[in-house]
Amino acid sequence: MKPVLLPPNPVQHFYLGGDRIAALRGIVPETDRQPEEWLGSTVSRFGSDEIGLAVTDDGDFLRDLVAGDRAAWVGARAGRDAADLGILVKLLDARQRLPVHVHPDRGFASAHLDCPYGKTEAWYVLETEDDCAVHVGWNQPVDRDELDRRRDAQDSEWMLSRMNRVVVRPGMGVLVPAGTVHAIDGGIFVAEVQEPTDFSILLEWSITTSTRDESHLDLGFDAVMPSVSTEKLDAEALDALISTVGETPAGTDFRSLLPAVADPYFRLFDAAGDTAAREAGFAVVLVREGSGALVSDVGSIDVERGQVYAVPHAFGAWRLTGAAEILVAAPGAGWPGTLRGGDVR
Repeated sequence: MKPVLLPPNPVQHFYLGGDRIAALRGIVPETDRQPEEWLGSTVSRFGSDEIGLAVTDDGDFLRDLVAGDRAAWVGARAGRDAADLGILVKLLDARQRLPVHVHPDRGFASAHLDCPYGKTEAWYVLETEDDCAVHVGWNQPVDRDELDRRRDAQDSEWMLSRMNRVVVRPGMGVLVPAGTVHAIDGGIFVAEVQEPTDFSILLEWSITTSTRDESHLDLGFDAVMPSVSTEKLDAEALDALISTVGETPAGTDFRSLLPAVADPYFRLFDAAGDTAAREAGFAVVLVREGSGALVSDVGSIDVERGQVYAVPHAFGAWRLTGAAEILVAAPGAGWPGTLRGGDVR
């Protein structure tokens, strides 16, 4: 059982962007609001049955392939359902600032959304324009009643002025724990790894084509706002969410690109050239540069820049050969056992 090539899977959204995804993946954007691609996805966009689902060259949903032979894809592991891969991977190319928003944690999702996953996520910066930043967490404690008033007034300046601003460079990895307010400046292109859901609470919708009614998971703000942290994220805690490992060139060993606190949720690695072996397990592979092959005892498959593959557990331990550079996204260490314990604290 060999890795499966996944054709481009762009997703239309409420914000501008997508040209750098199109350039990498070799497609022509249909609109200027095509800022995301969901890679290897077996989950769909909130409120939709199919938007976001990965489709193979043969026209099959990856979700159906995984559900039809779960052991081959993820090993003998029971997840949320037969198609659960424990991870969602995206390309996100923002040509405008994303709205200030929050994702709920596992406790909230279990209680209100019938899902064991929340939406802790991480960004790995692929490209950025000068002085572009991500905004992560409050830089001071925020009063809940005041936050409600500023949200209703759509006071963007008030919200952003109270958030930590981190100027980013290619190769930086940033973890965003569930419950943490965040936004991304226009001009930033990232690979995003996250829990496999599409749960977002928008505190700011007026800069997008979204609306207030589409901003609270159909639960109402009174229900969702308790999942929004109002605590200060201090400098030490913020530093623990950032990795700069990827700012140096990739090598022949698979190296982790995210801070260690991300490991229970998801992992992201890179490698280049003729690499050491990577253990068996489901993974999404993005070929960033060059060409080469993914090789295991099962066989080999040629790869080249811009391609994306879903690698099944049954492919066994594998390595990269040739002159390619790849990103490899995988479920968290210990998954799915870590899922049963809720969020990591």
